Amino acid sequence: MPKSHSPYPREFRRQMVELVRAGRTPQELSKEFEPSGEAIRNWVRQADRDEGLREDGLTTADLEELRRLRQENKQLRIEREILAKAATWVTVQSPRGVM
Repeated sequence: MPKSHSPYPREFRRQMVELVRAGRTPQELSKEFEPSGEAIRNWVRQADRDEGLREDGLTTADLEELRRLRQENKQLRIEREILAKAATWVTVQSPRGVM
């Protein structure tokens, strides 16, 4: 399912987390503001992980590093494939006995 809007700003998510911690429920906030109650609960859980209050998942910093490493790994695989094809082409194109 495609996203219907761009991600909420970090400051907005932080404020929602603070309101939940101050006693408001995610459902209550979802009626007053646009995000769903489930989205707000997810923000609270992630904030708890980032602050060391939960150990059941990756912190935001860990998730960003994982995303970066996966992208780098993908790029390296593409580059390796290109080099392997180039090496094969050079081997096929070189005259016999000249290597």
